[in-house]
Amino acid sequence: MSKIAFVFPGQGAQRVGMAREFYDSCPESREVFEMASLAAGYSIEEICFSETLPGDGGAGTGTDGKTESIGEDGRVPNMKINRTRYTQPVLLTASLAILAAVQKAGIQADMAAGLSLGEYCALTAAGAFSVPDAVRVVCQRGIYMEEAVPTGGAMTAILSRKPLPIEEICASIDGQVSVANYNCPGQQVISGEKSAVDAAAAKLLEAGASRAVPLVVSGPFHSPMLSGAGEKLAALLASQEIRKPGLLVVSNVTAGPVSDPEEIRALLGRQVCSSVRWQQSVEYMIAAGADTFIEIGPGTTLTNFMKKIDKTVRALHVEKPEDLEAVKRVL
Repeated sequence: MSKIAFVFPGQGAQRVGMAREFYDSCPESREVFEMASLAAGYSIEEICFSETLPGDGGAGTGTDGKTESIGEDGRVPNMKINRTRYTQPVLLTASLAILAAVQKAGIQADMAAGLSLGEYCALTAAGAFSVPDAVRVVCQRGIYMEEAVPTGGAMTAILSRKPLPIEEICASIDGQVSVANYNCPGQQVISGEKSAVDAAAAKLLEAGASRAVPLVVSGPFHSPMLSGAGEKLAALLASQEIRKPGLLVVSNVTAGPVSDPEEIRALLGRQVCSSVRWQQSVEYMIAAGADTFIEIGPGTTLTNFMKKIDKTVRALHVEKPEDLEAVKRVL
C-alpha cells in the first residue's frame, strides 16, 4: 500500500520571502505566523518577509559580527534571517505555515522526518508539539547553539563518487572532527575544530574524495563541540509538554522511529551534537513503505538528496502555491 512521508529542510534553506504566498492566500498559514510571533515575542513576519529592518542595533549584524551601514530611511539589510537565533524559529514557522496549506488541501502523511531543525517540524506535524510550543523551544535552541559556538570551529562537505572510510579517517586525526551529516550517497559533512577538519578533508581527498567544500557556517554544528547547547536544550525539554506522535516520526540521531515523549526529549537534546543520519532515515522510511516523499518548506535540498538515495520513489516538494497544485494533480 502506498504511503506518504512529509520531510522538512533544516537551517540553510531559509530565504527572505519564504511562505509569503501562502501567508497572503491561506488563512491557516497566516494563523501559524500569528501564533509563532506571539510565542517568540517578536515579529516572525517582519524577519521572514522584509529585505530591510529597522536599524535597532542588531538587525544588520550578521554571524560574522559585521554591521551593515544604516540607510537614509534608518533601515538596514535583513541579516537577522541568517542569524541562528532568528533563523531557526523563522524557518520553522515558514515550513509549518506551508504544512498548514498542504493539510488544508487534504494531503496527509503516514510518516514524517526533518533534517536537524526540520525534525521539530516533523514532530509538530505529528502532533507531538503545538505550534507555539515548537516555536518557543526552537527559539531557545537557536540561542543555545549560537552562544555555544566555540572559536576555531568549521564544517566541510565531502563529495565522492565512491564509498570512503570517513569515520575511520576522522578517528585517526588529532583533534576533534566527526561526521555531522550523512546526507546522501556521495555527500557527507564533517565538523569540529578547523585544523582537524582541514586535516581530515586532506586525508579524504587522498582516499578518493572528489571535492572537499568548506561551508560558510557560524560554528561546528552537529559535533561534540556543541554538547553544552545539547545539555541546556535537554534541561529545557525536561519540563516541556510533548505528546506521543500521531504519525511515525524518524529521529535524526537513530535513523529509527521515536514515539515515547521521554525518548523524544532525550534524542532532541543529543541531536545538536550528534550526527544527522538523513540518508539512513530516508532508507528506514522506504523500508517502512514510503514511496512518495513531499518536501515541505523553502528549497529542494531534500528532494535532490532523495534522487541520490533512491530513484525509484516519488520525490515532490511544496514551496509555493503552484507547487501544491502540482502535487495535488500527481496524487
